[in-house]
Amino acid sequence: MKATIGGKLKGRKQRRHKETKLNLVSLMDIFTILVFFLLVNSSDVEVLQTDKSIKLPESTSTQKPETTTVVRVNGDQLMVGNRMIAMVADISADQEQIEPLLNELKYLASRADPLPEEKQDLGRPVTIMGDEEVPYALLKQIMNTCAAADFRDIDLAVIQTTPQDPAAPAAGQ
Repeated sequence: MKATIGGKLKGRKQRRHKETKLNLVSLMDIFTILVFFLLVNSSDVEVLQTDKSIKLPESTSTQKPETTTVVRVNGDQLMVGNRMIAMVADISADQEQIEPLLNELKYLASRADPLPEEKQDLGRPVTIMGDEEVPYALLKQIMNTCAAADFRDIDLAVIQTTPQDPAAPAAGQ
C-alpha cells in the first residue's frame, strides 16, 4: 500500500515532535558552574562609596585599597563617612589642623578596638577621597589632622588607569 504525500508529511511532523526534548541536566550543570565562578570572583572587587561631587585624580597604581574610615572632600564639604563635618569655606587656611575633623576622628578612634602592638607605629588606617580640584594646602591640613588623631596610615583614593608607555609621544605633541 502506497502512502500519499499528505500522509508522508504528517508522519514527518509527528516524528519531529517526538524527538525534541529539552535536556535540563546540561543546563543545570552550566548554571552550577556559573554560580561557583561568580561566588569565587566576587570577593576580588573593592569598591569605595562614590560621591558624584568628587572627581578623583587618575593614577596607574595597582595596589588595592582596604576598607577603612573614609574622609571625603569636594569644593564645598568635608565629610567623614556620610556625616558632614565642615564646610570648606569655613576652614581656616592658617591653622594646621581642622578642629571638627579632629574631634570626629578622635571619637571614631575611641569607639574602635585598640590597635594591636605591631600596628601602633603605623597608626589607624584612613582613606582620603579628595576632588582633583581641591587645593594641596587643604589636603595637607586634612592629612595633618588625621595624623594628630592617630590615623597615620593614609591612603589617597584615585581612579586606576592603564600605565602610559614613557617612550610613546604624549597626545597633542
